[in-house]
Amino acid sequence: MQKVIVIMGQTATGKSALAIKLAKKLGGEVVSADSRQIYKGLDIGTGKISKKEMSGIPHHLINVASPKYKFTVAEYQHKAIYAIAEILKRNKVPIICGGTGFYIDAVTEGIVLPRVPPNNKLRKKLYTQSAIALYAYLQKIDKRRVKDINKNNKVRLIRAIEIAKYLGKVPKITKTKPKYNFVKIGIRVNEKDLRKNIEKRVVKMFKKGLLNEIKKLKQSGVSNRRLKEFGFEYWKPTKESVIMGTLKYAKRQNTWFKRDKKIKWFSPTKYKKIEKYVHEKVL
Repeated sequence: MQKVIVIMGQTATGKSALAIKLAKKLGGEVVSADSRQIYKGLDIGTGKISKKEMSGIPHHLINVASPKYKFTVAEYQHKAIYAIAEILKRNKVPIICGGTGFYIDAVTEGIVLPRVPPNNKLRKKLYTQSAIALYAYLQKIDKRRVKDINKNNKVRLIRAIEIAKYLGKVPKITKTKPKYNFVKIGIRVNEKDLRKNIEKRVVKMFKKGLLNEIKKLKQSGVSNRRLKEFGFEYWKPTKESVIMGTLKYAKRQNTWFKRDKKIKWFSPTKYKKIEKYVHEKVL
């Protein structure tokens, strides 16, 4: 099977820089696996890579959706698989890079996802309820899904309820044999360094104009509720609230990735070891 590199890990660990370095070395292109960078206009607040930072390496699945609407995992899966196929057609190496575990699993584990359109009326009704109430309701209608869902994540809870109600039954999650051989590389730093990285990034965000970005998003018609759904303190943020929100997000990322035993973990400073591992597995 053809090889696809996957670089994953918590936010602010240097995944993007590593992906670009490997892409230059191997002749690769990057497929983003970030559930927030997929949206247009969410640049500063998501630490979205700039054109300059891309260093001429093509990046896919960045800025492909409007923040007014929910971009589903099924949509991501379809577009990512298409992007990988196109990259391989050009005899380039696909490098999936990001911190959204569900996106990565959808592509690498061959999960068959139900194509369920958004139900805005239902979402509006469900959003008024607490995460505790939503979790209790999901427990009644889908006992399997509650086993692996973050009970504090209202967006995921609402989507799970929406899918179950649309299909009229609990959806059976099936898997197909992946078409490619995915080489999974995890990037990890210690908690102290992670906090420092996040603090530096947040200070930079405010300097670059995070508050103005939020103002522009609101002016473009993105609701406060929708902004909060991105899970990144877009609602009246302060430096401290953004730092704390990002640390919580990083903790959830770590919990997700710890379950995958196929990931080979590295420190971002050990580039030579990473390069050697990639050569052994890919070339």
